[in-house]
Amino acid sequence: MGYFSNSEEVYRCVGRLFEELVADPELVPAFQRADTIVQYRLTNPKAQITVKIRAGEDLQVDLGETELVPQVTMTMDSDVMHHFWLGGVSITVAITRGQIKAKGPVAKILKLVPLVKPAFPRYREILEQAGRSDILAAVD
Repeated sequence: MGYFSNSEEVYRCVGRLFEELVADPELVPAFQRADTIVQYRLTNPKAQITVKIRAGEDLQVDLGETELVPQVTMTMDSDVMHHFWLGGVSITVAITRGQIKAKGPVAKILKLVPLVKPAFPRYREILEQAGRSDILAAVD
């Protein structure tokens, strides 16, 4: 079994991270430069997180079903997403190995990569606050 037993656990941890990131006034301008809508389609458990980071528009995170139409789609196992946010997965390597399937403009995908590194410690904090030290210990 993976680190998350259902989509609600994914949303409580990973979804919350996205919600915090798009609410951070210091990060908003950098995210808006990516000027896209990216959707993360997760498996095991199945979950979907869609993030609108469009220039000149309010940022938005939808957990689950959405009306937003993604330009970039990243499909991966929920455990891969978890390891990524802990800093243990390189997107480039994971795409090459087939752990992440990316669809959409490659340039937009690459713009997103450097934006997320400051979120790694924040994800750890979210897991600790959610009482999920069990899944932190599993990758340390």
